[in-house]
Amino acid sequence: MSDALHRTPSAALSRTMPSAPALPLKPMTVHKGLVARWLTPLLSAAILIAALWQLRHLDVRGVIAMVPRSPLFWLVFAAGYLAMPASEWVIYRRLWTLPAKGFLALLRKRISNEIVAGYSGELYFYAWARRHATMVGSPFGAIKDVSVLSAVVANVCTLALAALSWRALVALTLGTDAKVMILSAASIALPSLVALGMRKRLFSLPRADLRRIAVIHLLRIVATTVLAAALWAVTLPTAPLAWWLVLATLRMLVSRLPLVPNKDIVFAGLVAFTVGQSSQVTAMLTMIAALWLITHLLLGAILAAVEILNPERTQ
Repeated sequence: MSDALHRTPSAALSRTMPSAPALPLKPMTVHKGLVARWLTPLLSAAILIAALWQLRHLDVRGVIAMVPRSPLFWLVFAAGYLAMPASEWVIYRRLWTLPAKGFLALLRKRISNEIVAGYSGELYFYAWARRHATMVGSPFGAIKDVSVLSAVVANVCTLALAALSWRALVALTLGTDAKVMILSAASIALPSLVALGMRKRLFSLPRADLRRIAVIHLLRIVATTVLAAALWAVTLPTAPLAWWLVLATLRMLVSRLPLVPNKDIVFAGLVAFTVGQSSQVTAMLTMIAALWLITHLLLGAILAAVEILNPERTQ
């Protein structure tokens, strides 16, 4: 018998049928690849453009002239500025074994939220994490859980601060009824109650991870509140302690405003509206808010420029 009769049917067909062309990538795979490749540089460019645009209006020399020369001021300032990205790095390090360079990505995340638009940083970090982190489960679900828990814990802390500062608010008469402020804080906390009631449907991470993340958020909020008060005290040591409690409450209330960048500028404006433009407290808060903004702009411009000019180093 000839060799052809001994060939298997599949072998014979492979000789007579043309080879199938390589299957193209699925549209969804191509779409995700394009998003992962271009979204991060585009958001970095947005941070750079926003930084340069806002920097043109800022009197940098005037702000620097008002800054205290004490090294303690800068130590407290740096600790308060880095507290948020540091706490989030601890969270995501445990969830995804986030590399050390993830701290810079989280720093860019915060800057994007501050100078571009609220929650734009989450979009940036999602695109970055898909390319650089060793993820377990849904990355979007994890980022969503961390953000929601941050809001819930912050709302509870805001309500607690408002309750503690009740008498101080009444005594200082800031131009509004303290009851209105307490009710406002309670209304801010309402979404947190809804989130807790829907926790089984809303959260995707295990309960143990959620508890640990909530504790980290709580420690971060307490630390940043204490550091902010310490920064005010170093700058204006003659002000009464009651002011720091009231200012901490107002600052927490402003921080809960969604989709609002430059919350420190808004906070300084609110204080100026309530206590007057000529107040020493207003001048101090305006200086600190401008210093925060300068730091956002300079770091944002530097980090964005490095990522745009040297994309391979961020791979």
